Amino acid sequence: MNRSLDLENQPSPESSDSGSSQVLLERVDQLRQGLSGRFHDEVVQTLYDDARRIADRSVRHQGPERFHLGEHMDKLITHPILGLPIMGVLLAIVFWLTVTGANIPSAIIAGALMQDGGIAAPLEQYMGITSPAWMSVSLYQLLHNVMAWAGSPLWLTGLSLDGVYLSLAWVISVMLPPMMIFFPMFTLLEDLGYLPRVAFNLDWMFKKAGAHGKQALTMSMGFGCNAAGVIACRVIDSPREKLVAILTNNFVPCNGRFPTLIMIATLFVATRFPPAWSSVAAAGTVVAVVLLGVMITLLVSGALTRTALKGEPSAFTLELPPYRRPAFLQVIYTSIIDRTIFVLARACWVAAPAGALIWILGNVNLEGQSLAAYGIRWLDPMGQVMGLDGVILLAYLIAIPANEIVVPVMLMLYMQHNRMIELENQAMSNILLEHGWSMLTAICLMLFCLLHNPCGTTIWTIWRETRSRRWTIFATLMPLVLGIIACTAVATIARFF
Repeated sequence: MNRSLDLENQPSPESSDSGSSQVLLERVDQLRQGLSGRFHDEVVQTLYDDARRIADRSVRHQGPERFHLGEHMDKLITHPILGLPIMGVLLAIVFWLTVTGANIPSAIIAGALMQDGGIAAPLEQYMGITSPAWMSVSLYQLLHNVMAWAGSPLWLTGLSLDGVYLSLAWVISVMLPPMMIFFPMFTLLEDLGYLPRVAFNLDWMFKKAGAHGKQALTMSMGFGCNAAGVIACRVIDSPREKLVAILTNNFVPCNGRFPTLIMIATLFVATRFPPAWSSVAAAGTVVAVVLLGVMITLLVSGALTRTALKGEPSAFTLELPPYRRPAFLQVIYTSIIDRTIFVLARACWVAAPAGALIWILGNVNLEGQSLAAYGIRWLDPMGQVMGLDGVILLAYLIAIPANEIVVPVMLMLYMQHNRMIELENQAMSNILLEHGWSMLTAICLMLFCLLHNPCGTTIWTIWRETRSRRWTIFATLMPLVLGIIACTAVATIARFF
């Protein structure tokens, strides 16, 4: 009888296991609080030190020690002081090659697709080649002639050619040449094994911001296209840190924003330097904007990880791969098929309706004024406060589907044309100065070009990756609000002094 009573008073195995687990978890929490922030790094370092000691005891080397080029390169490339300047120089070289190398093919493609004079003018200007007469007609002119021959109504010709077609032609001529240069160089650095070194150099910065070290890689992908950068965030395993990388990827300027930055740097910065240094000054200005974007990425990532996305950072162990000879065929395939064609196709998909909207705003009149004129008048007070004007804000509003068309839309609105146009640098500079542009306008526009809402392609990609309406709206509005605040602050300070 007593034995049965004793058994009844004993705790069940389940309750005993539960109590032991609770005690164990509490003890783990106590021990964790006493650990340093570098505990994971110290464990990994200890493992490698033990492995090296075991190897030294077990392996005998005969003859002189071999010279390992990769180890000596890593001492320089991943150096705590020299690593970041080397990375900055490589980034500047990539952008300089992209900026200068894209001019001629971009002009030839634009001539073939839409400019009066076809490709004869750019071939004569850049290469000194005299072309036959049939090369002096662009596809845009041929399509206009076909539509006129077919008796197409003016509104249909305008909507389809001056709207949709010109928008697509602009996106192709502006995006394709820089991507054909940037993506192969980026893929080449990736295949060489340099990009993991970039993540290694920037890991401590992202760690201080509470983000994941691999965000350096996704941020680098954003230079080519923010949509591609958002997709690249899949390499981050932690859902919280992946979301941080997605929300902040828009702070690095993509390929579509470079034309605006290059235009401002060329017209307002490079002209203040001697001709021999003008291209260097323009490239340096673009690099400065890029570095500012990296800084804002770190600041916003730190703010998110300490507020809305607060949590414990995950461990990040990065084993640097050996340097290897790049597989050039694989580099070409990856850069052109997987990246360039993919990004360009998605940009064209969203740019087509934008072209139709641009034509409607410029050609549909209400009480003697176009719809675009009403939009400019409504946005101009806010634009003046930000150091910009209503034309610039309306151009960015219209160009949400594709940032590549911001500059031609601005010229169209300033000159009150019924279609997008392109001008040479001197003519463009004259138009901008006639409409009140100054160095303050240029600075605020570069800042707004860096800090504004993502393009339609990126917004769509964010939705596809997060499947969250709330985070998609936040990712769209957050950079825009920051851009408005930053431009207003800069304009106010400049006017005060």
